[in-house]
Amino acid sequence: MTVTAVLKSRLAALRARHEDGSMSLFFAVTTVGLLMVMGLLVDGGGALNASNHAEFLAQEAARTAGQQIDPAQAIEGTAITIDPDAAAAAAQDYLSAAGVQGEVQISGDGKTMTVTVHDTYHTYFAQLLGKGTITVTGTATAHLQTQAGG
Repeated sequence: MTVTAVLKSRLAALRARHEDGSMSLFFAVTTVGLLMVMGLLVDGGGALNASNHAEFLAQEAARTAGQQIDPAQAIEGTAITIDPDAAAAAAQDYLSAAGVQGEVQISGDGKTMTVTVHDTYHTYFAQLLGKGTITVTGTATAHLQTQAGG
């Protein structure tokens, strides 16, 4: 076999192999895209769930605060209002027991409590992009309802 024949056969072999690996590239790009979508679904759903949980904890803490009425005014019959210190302490105790941080605000008339909860969601896929946590917030307001004469 001559050198020219060997070169021609090698060149033909290289041209035939030119298409090798094109499916691998498509598979790799598609796999990365699917993993990104899956990561959005997992971490997005987890963050949404954490946000709902923070909202739930805020609602329960506000209800707990709303049960702390001022006994002196209630016994005298002058008014039914919240004891601000007891309400804030009760809500903070509830949040501490749940393992989250939050703020409690009580209106000046002592009839409305607002609780804001701050929590974090630890990501699974987004941490590969440098986002290890997502901060979520939940807020709830409770109004003290009283009935005259009853």
